[in-house]
Amino acid sequence: MSKHTNMQRDILVLNLEEQIEQIAQEKYGKSLKECTDAEAYYVLLTVVTRLIDVSEVYNGEKKIYYISMEFLIGKLLSNNLINLRVYDKVQEILKKNGKELSKIEEVEPEPSLGNGGLGRLAACFLDSITTLGYAGEGIGLNYHYGLFKQVFKDNLQNAEKNDWIEDQSWLEDTDVKFDVNFGKKTVTSKLYNMNIVGYDSGVNKLRLFDLDTVDESLVKKGIDFDKKKVDKNLTLFLYPDDSDEAGNLLRIYQEYFLVSNAAQLILKEQKERQYDLRKLYDHAVIQINDTHPTMIIPELIRILVEDKAFQMDEAIEVVSKTCAYTNHTILAEALETWPLKYLEKVVPQLVPYIKELDKRVKAKYKNPAVHIIDKDKKVHMAFIDIHYGFSINGVAAIHTDILKDTELNDFYKIYPEKFNNKTNGITFRRWLLSCNHELSDMLSDTIGDGYKKDAMKLEKLLEYKDDEDVLNRIEGIKKHKKEVLADYLKEKEGVEVDPESIFDIQVKRLHEYKRQQMNALYIIHKYLEIKGGKKPTRPLTFIFGAKAAPAYVIAKDIIHLLLVLQEIINNDPDVNKYMKVVMVENYNVSYAEKLIPACDVSEQISLASKEASGTSNMKFMLNGAVTLGTDDGANVEIHNFVGDDNIYIFGIKSDEVINHYKKADYVSKDYYKKSKVIKEAVDFITGPQALKVGHKENLKRLQDELLNKDWFMTLIDLEDYIKTKDQIFADYENRDKWKRMMLTNIAEAGFFSSDRTIKEYNRDIWKL
Repeated sequence: MSKHTNMQRDILVLNLEEQIEQIAQEKYGKSLKECTDAEAYYVLLTVVTRLIDVSEVYNGEKKIYYISMEFLIGKLLSNNLINLRVYDKVQEILKKNGKELSKIEEVEPEPSLGNGGLGRLAACFLDSITTLGYAGEGIGLNYHYGLFKQVFKDNLQNAEKNDWIEDQSWLEDTDVKFDVNFGKKTVTSKLYNMNIVGYDSGVNKLRLFDLDTVDESLVKKGIDFDKKKVDKNLTLFLYPDDSDEAGNLLRIYQEYFLVSNAAQLILKEQKERQYDLRKLYDHAVIQINDTHPTMIIPELIRILVEDKAFQMDEAIEVVSKTCAYTNHTILAEALETWPLKYLEKVVPQLVPYIKELDKRVKAKYKNPAVHIIDKDKKVHMAFIDIHYGFSINGVAAIHTDILKDTELNDFYKIYPEKFNNKTNGITFRRWLLSCNHELSDMLSDTIGDGYKKDAMKLEKLLEYKDDEDVLNRIEGIKKHKKEVLADYLKEKEGVEVDPESIFDIQVKRLHEYKRQQMNALYIIHKYLEIKGGKKPTRPLTFIFGAKAAPAYVIAKDIIHLLLVLQEIINNDPDVNKYMKVVMVENYNVSYAEKLIPACDVSEQISLASKEASGTSNMKFMLNGAVTLGTDDGANVEIHNFVGDDNIYIFGIKSDEVINHYKKADYVSKDYYKKSKVIKEAVDFITGPQALKVGHKENLKRLQDELLNKDWFMTLIDLEDYIKTKDQIFADYENRDKWKRMMLTNIAEAGFFSSDRTIKEYNRDIWKL
């Protein structure tokens, strides 16, 4: 940080209380004490913005442009206060004036700019890039309603618009505008910036593009709108329903709008700094986060050829040395493909370049499995990234191995040097310092503050694994966090849960491969046991949080089953003393910040070989939860760090799963027929109790899916899951053992810091 900005910031921090009072008077004509919580929030937003304005903005000779369809950044007030190192000071000032920061935080709307792991990872990465002092920007879209607001009615998920943008917010208006051409139609974009504050460091920007012509009144009932009026709907929603052609086309419009703006912004910055575009890769590296921004490759090539007088060979070489690709999926069906005719409608100017790139691949490689345009005239977006980027990375060790060995093996044989692993990480600023002050303070007291900048220093905690005082403090913090969550659930969901019960939590996107349906079958099994007189030693609380894509029917049916179970179990006087189910409404980052510190058992139960990494597993572990999971994604690495005694692993292994798919020999009904336990649980889905409060159509469809398809092999793992889960609940009663498990998980979480991940990206890929 420059001496000048450092001094300005120090002066502001020194006079923080005066600043806050002055802003309160200027804005509202009253003292902070007299302000409402809402007014106090806007006062703090203003003072934090002033602190950011006198912080150093990073501008290196080389910059990372992290392009992503989503950035799930969460609320920013507390995070910014922590990263600016003024959190405690502001809390004191507020307390002195009869205010609580936790209540003021509730006023802040959460930016609806992402969906799940992909967007949250992008947010963690921006935090770490800035904390480490690298020059880097995120580039995304400024969605007005984002994903959607989840509302439960009649035990069904309903989607409503999520209106989060306010007149005064963290968004900064700019005068940057670009023209974006869609064939015969041209729209003009508008750039908004959001500041990303590093921990005890400087500032980078999240660049968010929007359209001034977007018409919010287009949204009528729920989240329905006219998908064809592109200039009016382009940035309304993240991932609009793609169950029809108009929805598919709109997604392509959004993706091209993102990359066209990104390309123009990057080239504008190169020009302003008078860099030679023939050496673009010396000054810019573009990280393509999943396949959505793939069109940046042909778009940059097109601009260099058509506007900058490059030869085709030269343009391809420059762009290929500039772009890197992160693969986030093992699911073949999730690798994006678009019919060529759709691209011809939306971006006709790009099609000749995509065809040229494909022609070059076909001239070199006869294997149709690596061709960009296949025999059905579908364009494989990931294949563009692999052929014309310089790096391909997976996001967990097992994920990268599966990509190399099976899913992308044909490409690995061609480009072994391009493949590398970058195990995901999370920012400890938000997922410990911000959401669990009590644990953070305890760690500072015990092992010092070093872990805040070097997460591996958490390992020092292992020296205290036999220290009764430290173990009891960890247990006390968990108990307090459970009480806080219980109060919140009562207020928000109207459900009373016992803080002395075991909190078993599964929060993540609702998808069959994540197997929330298996957890539901366990709950049915446990319910039937209790009804039969077999009571658990301690009450159990099962908590879920998840949104299902509006067009993903089975995922919505699983939510329906969970809500049906919640109604049956919580209203059954024979059972509700021993067990409760809570499906939280509209799960988001803010909810996660309350759930994760209170968790005892972290559910990470995806079918082995299907979860690329997972990051909630890391957040839970860091906050002292014990993982119950399959050997999948980053669970494998968590297992390696904590050892067999501090994690619960069940289920068939990834090579067995891959083998079953290869042979097509898995028949779910066989498991149903030969197991009384499985049969009882599956039959309950359409039994009289469930049908009394649920919808036959939804429940029957889900049951049929489990019995006749079960693509993600729920039933093959169910009995082992039940046995392992019962064991974990029994072990919970051995409090000494459990406290040591909690401590070990916290102590071994250091590797999963996004600071480590970003250092690896820089060392191996970006070289900033």
